[in-house]
Amino acid sequence: MKVDVEYLEFMWPMRHFLITCGDIADRPNIITLSFCMPVSKRPPLLACAIGRGAYSYKLITGTREFVVNVAPSELRKETYYCGFYTGYDVDKFKETGLTPKPARAVKVPIIDECVAHMECKVRQEIEAGDKTLIVGEVVEAYADEAVVKGERKVEFARSSFPRKKYGTRFGVT
Repeated sequence: MKVDVEYLEFMWPMRHFLITCGDIADRPNIITLSFCMPVSKRPPLLACAIGRGAYSYKLITGTREFVVNVAPSELRKETYYCGFYTGYDVDKFKETGLTPKPARAVKVPIIDECVAHMECKVRQEIEAGDKTLIVGEVVEAYADEAVVKGERKVEFARSSFPRKKYGTRFGVT
């Protein structure tokens, strides 16, 4: 017998990314996203799903740039913080102690403590239900040498599907 389920449960575990947005000179922001994926190799494109009411959405659509930062497991606490609080209310770099550093090709900062970075310029926006898919062209991609050599591993989210969090949003119990 088959029973109804929340579809997201079978997409888990997902990697959580720290997306930076906004000009480094003017209080940039960080948002945690799990809905982020590659969509093309040539040209190199990735898509992130973000709510249209989010402060980060406003910054990304304003600057037309963002950076996908890959956080190591040591940044679990900071990753969750950036997912629970809004940049409308708090300076996430200040509150988490994460370090903004200049990116190579965009005005948006990278997060120095992260192990990989994909600098993107917005190519397309696609409305998708309660989110907008922001499709970005990857103009620079780089990572810590230890990660590239396989000497340091980057983990996916651990734990089971977060029923409590998504249950609140989607009616799953």
